[in-house]
Amino acid sequence: MQHTLKRTVSLIGTGLHSGRAVRMALHPAGVDAGISFSRTDIRQRNAHVRALWNMVNDTGLCTRIANEDGVEVSTIEHLMAAFAGLGLSNVRVELDGPEVPIMDGSARRFVAEILAAGLVAQQAPARVMQVMQTVRVEQGSAWAELSPAESFEIDFEIEFAGTIIGRQARKLDMQNGTFVRELADCRTFCRRQDVDAMHARGLARGGNHDNALVINGMEYENPEGPRRLDECVRHKMLDALGDLALAGGPLLGRYRGVRAGHGLTNQLLRRAFATPGALLPVLADTNLQARLPGSGLNRADLARVG
Repeated sequence: MQHTLKRTVSLIGTGLHSGRAVRMALHPAGVDAGISFSRTDIRQRNAHVRALWNMVNDTGLCTRIANEDGVEVSTIEHLMAAFAGLGLSNVRVELDGPEVPIMDGSARRFVAEILAAGLVAQQAPARVMQVMQTVRVEQGSAWAELSPAESFEIDFEIEFAGTIIGRQARKLDMQNGTFVRELADCRTFCRRQDVDAMHARGLARGGNHDNALVINGMEYENPEGPRRLDECVRHKMLDALGDLALAGGPLLGRYRGVRAGHGLTNQLLRRAFATPGALLPVLADTNLQARLPGSGLNRADLARVG
């Protein structure tokens, strides 16, 4: 089944790059509407941007989408991960600026607010993109790959030599509430030298220890340290889930990423959609629905979100 929100969710947070307050509302949407963003601060141009892989126009520091009129919305990946991880098919997002608020650097607040509002099943089957053949993209030592699988899996590996991160790897099947339990609270991370370089360029003006895990050599600058020992690779998995949600529906397949980021994941989707026979659109029956992200959530999972 497709799912939407039972009621509108309103949020206020800080934009990571602008450093200013952003007001955002998540509205229920009809069957087959998909995920879309609308800029309420835009009057003279088309303010509506669909959340799809071919609308991505920048992946430097985050994932940014744009429409044909040049209206942009950036930092969408954590919110998109929340939608995908909860099995939300149709949502209209309104915001009064060019970026989704960063909140605490994870998807936890989005998940908590959405679950508090509630989800409602719509009388239409979920539209799934089934991976039929392996597709891979590479950039230096980094690579990302989609391959056939019976459910949706994410397998990720990162390595930051000379830092406390070191090498981290994790593999998860995303069905049965896995996203809420294992990934939703994992924050974005960055190295101190990268933070200083961004600030010198006037970027990430809203970034601080409240919305990012900052690594300085062999130490975490945040007094509380990481939420999980492998929080960094888990956050990369969260990012990948959000970026893959731009396929326009749930994927049925295995994603593997090694040192991959937003750019490689979007290149992978572009390669998959350009490869004849790589992706097969299917309508989810009851058995397939049970294997999709968002299925199998229970009260114990919800208790982990705060």
